[in-house]
Amino acid sequence: MPDALSARRLSRRGLLTAGGVATLATLLAGCGTDDTAKPAASNGGGPWSFTDDRARKVEAAARPTRVVAFTGVAAALIDFGLDKRLVGVFGETRRADGTADPQAGDLNVETVEILGNVWGEFSLEKYAALRPELLVTHMYDPDALWYVPDESKDKILPLAPSVAITTARVPMTKPIERYAALAESLGADLSAKKVTDAKARFDAAAEAVRQAVKANPGIRVLACSGSPDLFYVSNPKVSTDLMYFAELGVDIVVPTKLEAGDYFEALSWENAGRFPADLILLDNRGTALQPKDLTAKPTWQQLPAVKANQVTPWDAVPRFSYAGSAPLLENLAAAIRAAKKVS
Repeated sequence: MPDALSARRLSRRGLLTAGGVATLATLLAGCGTDDTAKPAASNGGGPWSFTDDRARKVEAAARPTRVVAFTGVAAALIDFGLDKRLVGVFGETRRADGTADPQAGDLNVETVEILGNVWGEFSLEKYAALRPELLVTHMYDPDALWYVPDESKDKILPLAPSVAITTARVPMTKPIERYAALAESLGADLSAKKVTDAKARFDAAAEAVRQAVKANPGIRVLACSGSPDLFYVSNPKVSTDLMYFAELGVDIVVPTKLEAGDYFEALSWENAGRFPADLILLDNRGTALQPKDLTAKPTWQQLPAVKANQVTPWDAVPRFSYAGSAPLLENLAAAIRAAKKVS
C-alpha cells in the first residue's frame, strides 16, 4: 500500500498517454551523447512478448537483457532468479547510513545503478545511459506507474517498453503470480530449488496464519501508519496484502470514511482510538513514524494494543515474491498466536 503522502499524490496522477511525446532521438540528445542512445545488443533468444495489467502487449525481437525496475520489483524478480538482467532501480534503495533498504531484498545496492532513492526522484540522464530495454513497476491505480514521476514520464516512457503489474484491489497472491510469470518470460527458471522452496515456505506460512486464527479466535487487527499530524487506518479492501490476510481469516478493521483512492482513513491523533483493536500492524517504512517516535503521542500510548505491547511491524509495500512475502505471513501468524483480547 502506498504511504499516506504517496497515495495522495497517486490519486492525482494522470493517465499515461503517447500523444505529444517527443521522439526518442530528441530526448536522448538532451540526455547525453549519441553513444548512450544505442540499444543493447540482442541476446538472440527469439521474439519476446508479455501482456501486462494494463492489457498492453509488450513485444521485442528478443528477451530484454537490460531491465530497470522499481526497487521492490527488482528484489522480487531476483527472488524468482532473474538477477543478471537488472541494471537499474528507482525508489527507496539505500538508507541514510548507506545500508540497503529492507525493500531491496537480495538486490546488490553496491553495483546496481540507482536512478532515484525517494518519491519523485528519477534521473532521466542515468536512465538513458543504461540503454534500457524494459521498465517494470507496480500499478496501484489504473495507468499510474509507481514512482515514475508525472512531470517527467513523457520523457521516460518512450526510452523503453514498460510493464505495469496491478498491486491493489487484488489479493497479494495475484501480483506474486504475475511477477513470477514476468520473470519466467525473461528467462528465470521457476522450477529452481530456490523458487520452489520459497513457494513451499509461503504456503506453509499461509496455513500458519489460518491455524493461528483458529487457535486464537476473535483477535481484531488494525493496520496503520503514523505521520506527525495524522493517523492513517489502512483499508483491507484495497491493500493487496491485507486483502489476502483477510482471506486467510484474519479479522482486519475496515475504515469507513475513506480518502481519495480508498486506501485509508485519515484520523486526527485525538481520534486515534476510533477503531478498537487487539493487535496493531504498524507501517515500518522510514516514511512513517515508528514506535520510538510515537511515544510523544498520548492517544497512541492509550490504545489498548499499545498498552499490551501488541504492536508488530508491517511492510506496507510488500515484496511481491514467495521469498519476500513468506516472512510477513510468519510474523503475522506469530503475532496473532501471542495476542490477547484487549479491546
